[in-house]
Amino acid sequence: MKDASPEQTMDLSQLEKPVLELEAQIRAMEMDPTSTKEREKLEKKLDKLKADLFTNLTDWQRAQLARHPKRPYTLDYLERICDRFEELHGDRRYGDDAAIVAGMGWIDSNPLMIIGQQKGRDTKQKILRNFGMPKPEGYRKALRLMKLAEKFQRPILCLIDTPGAYPGVDAEERGQAEAIARNLLEMAKLEVPVVAVVIGEGGSGGALALGVADRVLMMENAIYSVISPEGCASILWKDASQAPKAAAALKLTAPHLLELGVIDGIVKEPLGGAHSNYDAAAAALKEAIVEAFSELSDLSAEQLVEDRYQKFARIGRVG
Repeated sequence: MKDASPEQTMDLSQLEKPVLELEAQIRAMEMDPTSTKEREKLEKKLDKLKADLFTNLTDWQRAQLARHPKRPYTLDYLERICDRFEELHGDRRYGDDAAIVAGMGWIDSNPLMIIGQQKGRDTKQKILRNFGMPKPEGYRKALRLMKLAEKFQRPILCLIDTPGAYPGVDAEERGQAEAIARNLLEMAKLEVPVVAVVIGEGGSGGALALGVADRVLMMENAIYSVISPEGCASILWKDASQAPKAAAALKLTAPHLLELGVIDGIVKEPLGGAHSNYDAAAAALKEAIVEAFSELSDLSAEQLVEDRYQKFARIGRVG
């Protein structure tokens, strides 16, 4: 077995450093009309560097890309893929959860219900969005709107991006486990097409609560797992620094999960990750979503429910 290359063993921040330095040089030359040829040379060099560094990422490096602070979140994508989006609020039981953004959207003039988990960028947003960790009222809001979509025969799109459901005492007091379990049960029975896409982190039951779908897709550098690499390492080896080893064992990246039959497709990201080009990432996501709903459009309600049941029943079968 070959030893891993230095690029394969370094953290993402180290991996990105030469890329960021080259990008800074290129930006500095943009205002100088005499530097066109030199800038073009640097751009070619940048493309080659990205290809060399990002073509064979380790599972741990992909996990870090999935959590990249500049990675596009649900609202970044909706701004680019929707003709229009009208957000709806509240679970009609307790309150509204800003960690889940939900409402009616139109993609190429086609109406659908969109439900996505939303993280924050600065401190104020992170607190507002609870770091992308929904509470029970978030999952109940999601289910309320899914049932509304079913009533009016609208397809449902779920965008998954959470480290996990919020584990706080207040969430447990309000029935976090029941809310997630109820979503699993009710999503399995929805009589309209459902497409779910893991756009960043897909952590544990907090992600699965939006993941019972007819088509489950993943962005190329997203992750989807029952536990985080750090959590797994802390349990198995009593050492969170073993997270890279745990990431490899968990098979949490899109290529592994496609091979295992957990997901149905991978959405290609721009070289360097979705954060390097929001527009290109959104265009690829939109194309995949439109294609998935097109495949489901001719199926009857009964066929959708049966196929969805069989899809999840097959996962984990051996032989």
